[in-house]
Amino acid sequence: MAPRVLISDSLSDAAVQIFKDRGIEVDFEPTLGKDKDKLAEVIGQYDGLAIRSATKVTEKILENATNLKVIGRAGIGTDNIDKEAASKKGVIVMNTPFGNMITTAEHAIAMMFAVARQIPEASASTHAGKWEKSKFMGVELTGKTLGVIGAGNIGGIVCNRALGLKMKVVAYDPFLGAEKAKQMGVEKVELDELLKRADFITLHVPLTDTTKNILGRENLAKTKKGVRIINCARGGLVDEVALAELLKDGHVAGAAFDVFAEEPAKENPLFNLPNVVCTPHLGAATTEAQENVALQVAEQMANYLLDGAVENALNMPSMTAEEAKVMGPWVALSGHLGSFIGQLTDEPITAINILYDGVVAEMNLPALNCSVVAGIMKKANPDVNLVSAPVVAKERGIKISTTNQAKSGTFDGYVKVTIKTPTRERSIAGTVFSDGKPRFIQIKGINIDAEVGPHMLYTTNIDTPGTIGTLGSVLGEKGQNIANFTLGRAAANGQAIAVLYLDEKAKPDAVEALKATGLFEQVRPLEFTMA
Repeated sequence: MAPRVLISDSLSDAAVQIFKDRGIEVDFEPTLGKDKDKLAEVIGQYDGLAIRSATKVTEKILENATNLKVIGRAGIGTDNIDKEAASKKGVIVMNTPFGNMITTAEHAIAMMFAVARQIPEASASTHAGKWEKSKFMGVELTGKTLGVIGAGNIGGIVCNRALGLKMKVVAYDPFLGAEKAKQMGVEKVELDELLKRADFITLHVPLTDTTKNILGRENLAKTKKGVRIINCARGGLVDEVALAELLKDGHVAGAAFDVFAEEPAKENPLFNLPNVVCTPHLGAATTEAQENVALQVAEQMANYLLDGAVENALNMPSMTAEEAKVMGPWVALSGHLGSFIGQLTDEPITAINILYDGVVAEMNLPALNCSVVAGIMKKANPDVNLVSAPVVAKERGIKISTTNQAKSGTFDGYVKVTIKTPTRERSIAGTVFSDGKPRFIQIKGINIDAEVGPHMLYTTNIDTPGTIGTLGSVLGEKGQNIANFTLGRAAANGQAIAVLYLDEKAKPDAVEALKATGLFEQVRPLEFTMA
């Protein structure tokens, strides 16, 4: 059955066509996002949800999203999506961080010009038939110092444009390296230094617990007298009440805001103040940007629903379509390894270590990590997937670590998973053969070569004559056919294991009959989901 996608906000017709061309059923309901009750009622029918800013994806809506696999936000901001609830539900959240970068950066520059030259007020005055040349005395940008808070994708473009305007640029960004700052032609400074020196300040950071009110009352008081502040990033980065007070007393000469703490902004402390320029969240509002982000989100969602490619996801490691093709068998193997251990473990798991050897150590390891953890978690929570598994593991206090190493043995690469519980340590390793099929190659330190199938049986025993014969005869008596049979042992008369690939699910009476022989320490039926 073809995947089904709902578009609940206004998106380009070209985006709708992309879904159709890729064989995805799409319902275009551009006003549905504003009706949260109706959205909650119908969301269970869809595999994907494409939105802009009008749709609020709340925990309640996600509770009803029984089939939802991906939410695509056409744009960069995802404040309207409950990402924690989406992760717990196993729903990937994607955005399009690069489609409107230039447009947003240009809007910030335009707002800087507007507040520097009081263009909106001058325009309104002139339209009113006044000719108040002396009233609207502005300032030049040339030679002024621009303080950029956040020098990432959009902030970096603003820096570049400001340098073209012959401004001096200082940037505060904890993730900006000294060498990168030098390449950009900006001076990297701490926030206090930026506040002290900047004639103009522009913000280009997401709204997080760390950045909320980054220009609060205390930091605003540290700014240079006569500063002008531009915010085209996110509402909530600036204390609007404190800023309004500083605008009134003249410490801040002007402000230009495209975003507000509460949107839609019907009332705000900054409204109707002299030399404050306000626009209704227009940063990405150009024809080019809206077309770009719509096309990008449609392509990303289609790639995921059809090919498993993960692009620009906020709660899942990204994996391109090409990576998905190469890594597909290794992702499946990683899930099988995790599932094997998860099905064998009855105690709380305290730690998981994943070792990557050889060629696999050079792959997209975060995606493989998610697959391992999801496999382990499925026994306790059958609905867990690659998105929700790390969240579940974190909630349970499980420590996850990885080890990478160069090729160290017979195989070009392999994955080894080791888990710790309060009483034991358990491990299993596997590889992918040239036919693309996964194999278990080591269990409990014992080398084997076991094909993976949907229905399997795992036994452990002390290596004594006749045990394997008993295993086969008991299963035969119970009508349990064996498709494949792999044995391994640590040493003669030592620990031995058997991994059986069965034609059908292990029969409970066969399992009980094997246990009744007294020869086997463990008899465990195992089930694996095959791609």
